[in-house]
Amino acid sequence: MDEFARAVEDGLKLSKRLVLPGGVPPPRPPAGMERTVSAASAAGPDPRLLPTAPTAYAVITDPGAVDTPDVPSYQPYVYGRLDPPALIPLQMKEVDLAVDCTLDTAHVTLRARWWLHCITRSRECDVRIVVPMGEQGSILGAEVTIGRRSYNTQVIEVEDNTVENHGQIQSGGLLKPQLFFLTMPQVEGGADIYATFRWSQKLLFDNGRFSVDIPFRFPYFVNPLPKVFMKREKIQLTVNSGFSKEVLLQGTSHPLKEKGRQGDKLSFLHEAVVENWSSKDFNFSYSVYSADLSGGVLVQPATLRDYDDRDSFCIFLLPGSGNRKVFRKAVVFIVDTSGSMQGKPLENVKDAVSSALSELVQGDYFNIITFNDELHSFSSCLEQVNEKAIASATDWMNSNFVAEGGTDIMHSLSEAMALLSSVHDALPQIYLMTDGSVDDEHNICQTMKTEIINRGSKSPRISTFGLGSHCNHYFLRMLASIGKGHYDAALETASIESRILKWFGRASSTIVANISIDAITCLDDFEVDSEYIPDISAKSPFCVSGKYHGKFPDTVIAKGYLADMKEISIELKVQHLKEIPLDKVLATQQISLLTSKAWLSADKQLERKVIKLSIQNSVPSEYTEMVLLQTNLDKADAKQKVKQKLKGQKGPDEARIPLHGLKLGFGDRDATRRNLTTGFGDERPPEKSVIMRKASGCCSQLADCFCCMCCIKACNRMNDQCAIVLAQICAALSCLGCYECCSEVCCGGSES
Repeated sequence: MDEFARAVEDGLKLSKRLVLPGGVPPPRPPAGMERTVSAASAAGPDPRLLPTAPTAYAVITDPGAVDTPDVPSYQPYVYGRLDPPALIPLQMKEVDLAVDCTLDTAHVTLRARWWLHCITRSRECDVRIVVPMGEQGSILGAEVTIGRRSYNTQVIEVEDNTVENHGQIQSGGLLKPQLFFLTMPQVEGGADIYATFRWSQKLLFDNGRFSVDIPFRFPYFVNPLPKVFMKREKIQLTVNSGFSKEVLLQGTSHPLKEKGRQGDKLSFLHEAVVENWSSKDFNFSYSVYSADLSGGVLVQPATLRDYDDRDSFCIFLLPGSGNRKVFRKAVVFIVDTSGSMQGKPLENVKDAVSSALSELVQGDYFNIITFNDELHSFSSCLEQVNEKAIASATDWMNSNFVAEGGTDIMHSLSEAMALLSSVHDALPQIYLMTDGSVDDEHNICQTMKTEIINRGSKSPRISTFGLGSHCNHYFLRMLASIGKGHYDAALETASIESRILKWFGRASSTIVANISIDAITCLDDFEVDSEYIPDISAKSPFCVSGKYHGKFPDTVIAKGYLADMKEISIELKVQHLKEIPLDKVLATQQISLLTSKAWLSADKQLERKVIKLSIQNSVPSEYTEMVLLQTNLDKADAKQKVKQKLKGQKGPDEARIPLHGLKLGFGDRDATRRNLTTGFGDERPPEKSVIMRKASGCCSQLADCFCCMCCIKACNRMNDQCAIVLAQICAALSCLGCYECCSEVCCGGSES
């Protein structure tokens, strides 16, 4: 993302050329910020230039096109082209945010309007819209309208002759996890851009409180002048807890007013004319009152468009505020120390394991295993938790967490199972962390499944954590499902430590184990999406979904065992849903679980179910593709084109462009064998060759002349992009003997 922030920084410099109606310059940063940004840019691009709210950018390759659309400023022409392009953030005219919170999921719809304020009307440029999503965000769809052109996304089945591969990776997809973008080509200066984006994200859950957190911090430079446009901000929120319990409001970031209550459904609204767009993320938190474990069974009949003719159910449980005792733990951390983990990934994992060890209490047991081609253990047996043992383990990790060699997961899992075989007075738990994909993943799942069946209720829980994009996340999800554990992942280096700690917190806070549901005996057919029913954690809601044939009784009894090994029975009322779209709430989770099953079993029928579920709910999957449809609007053919879209057909004026980065894939074994470390998508600093390409794009004569002064003489002027490029060239070419002339230019040049 350094390159993205650098492009925005270049764009903001270019935008200084603009003079808005009335001879007024564009909005300036708050006092002191410009100085801070300038100081930060000396060491690299300012991270504050990354999008913290839905933002549209003009993609500038020709700086000569930068001017106000209606009142040209007649500035001196700027020569050259920008490669990579600069990004000028567009001013936003209106924004409307709608959030629907149901069970543990939020569905978000954002509508916004921008105008291309920085390109003269006689010119065109591409416009890129970037939308940051919240926790585990998954894009569901987008529509953009510009003049007589419209763009919309569609999920289709992958077929060789269906998707047109234009080779335009910049057309849309994910810039990074939870950062979706679309690029619309050749937008005329002064045009209005109307956009709607829909996505789902997980509600955060902590200490009995649900919260939704949506990136909504708009930077100062997207605020149009108050005298030019009136800024209207609208936020709508609905909360549907899913069962009849009192909803207690805990806090909100924006001034929402309650508009109505209907049963367990609440609605809120904020609508106002504002001086500036929101400068803080939208956050709303609430709790569902319950002194103890509570929940319900939500059932919904199948519809004609369902991928499965069976009815749907969801068993949803909240741990409550009863402060039930957590099981004593015997934990084994299994850490991948292969060569691909070198650097920050392994350092962050080590810090996370150290923090996790500090959360263990007296009476718990632990051990640590590292694996690559070989296996190394902190101890030959489980160690009791005490200050001395934790200190020794920390010292051992500092010496033994060395990234080298290959990846052998099976051996380390077998060793951990053997270590935990003698545990009787604690809940055995395995925490596997890896960044690789291995050849025997199917065998690992089958072997662990057999072990768990043979050991029965005393079998170890297996929780898995994937690092980066090279590991097989569906293997890890399936292994966690088999082991009644928890799965999570970090696709960015910076998020490794925090996500591991949240994952460990959920998995290590078991309050009810060995859950059974009596409804299974009452139904003709009962299938759970996950391989086994997991335990109940004090730090996360319990959610099990699936399909069934038959008739649920009015109440269902869930049974399990507490930490003192006493049996507990939880009575759950069955609710037949009318308003809650259960299929859409559960779609993302079901697609992931069914894909894991399809991967393990190589079942083509399961793959077909995933395809139908994916298309039905507009959620991308491994077997489908999200594409961008471009349509040239024509009133005469509008009705016909609508019919074609509903049937999934392509109109005569449509082009389908695949969007990239929306699939995890099934692991990269070749990258694992070669110990490649680029599976996190982290940006690398530009190489010298990249700098030279920048230079050749800025000044065509620099390719033939390595002397900075020759470039300036050829152009007779230097724009901001040239200044940036030349500063980089001074460092890169100092060994060629032109350092003095570069210093002269970089220090003495002025902005034009």
